[in-house]
Amino acid sequence: MLATQLKYDLLMFSRELFYLVFTIIVPPVTYLFMGELFGGATYAGNLSYAETYTPSFILLITFGVVFFAFGFDQVMNRTIGVEKRISLSPVPKRTLLLSNILKSIIITSFGYFLVFFIGMIAYDLSFQLFNFVLSFATFMLLNATLLILSSAIYSMFTSMNGALVFSIIIFQVGMITGGFTMPIDRMPKFVQLIANVNPLYHMNQLFITVWNGKLQMDNSSLLSIGYIIGCVMISLLVTRFVNKVRK
Repeated sequence: MLATQLKYDLLMFSRELFYLVFTIIVPPVTYLFMGELFGGATYAGNLSYAETYTPSFILLITFGVVFFAFGFDQVMNRTIGVEKRISLSPVPKRTLLLSNILKSIIITSFGYFLVFFIGMIAYDLSFQLFNFVLSFATFMLLNATLLILSSAIYSMFTSMNGALVFSIIIFQVGMITGGFTMPIDRMPKFVQLIANVNPLYHMNQLFITVWNGKLQMDNSSLLSIGYIIGCVMISLLVTRFVNKVRK
């Protein structure tokens, strides 16, 4: 039953041109385009373009997939009556949720390996087994974090149009203030202030340090970890509250 639902969800994702463009096509193309412009630059921590932006664009794909293909799909299923029909059928509601989660993990993992292989081919990105395994484990934790945040945010939407407009706007804001376009410290002050309250920015900074084996439990890292955990706790409370209200 779960396998059938998962197969259906993956098929529907592949047929959604909007999802494919924003989540699978745009980030890798932007990764290559920015590499042509800034590939020779050196970034914070004496890191190269590939060392800095390979993990960033992996996270950007994850962000796009989770917010569009998971969060927005929840709103769509709720507004067009899919959840209600499932509740009246022998298929458990948790099957739909679990299928959506697995779909997101499969697609984001594909994005992970896609960007990584592009980095190896185009920018001679080195492969170190320990860092690769640690980075993938961190990636899965960040994946789970984004799933929780997305579920909480989209649980508050009752209109599919409103959720779609929000998704497009939040993708643009997240891409700019998350540190995916250019270093935040080179941006205007107001963008830096927004970045500091954007959990995606903190995830990005942590992922870059883990990816390059430079994670240190200093004040900056502990602050980012604490902030992300705080956002997750708030999201769980919001999701629980909204579900109680709907019941």
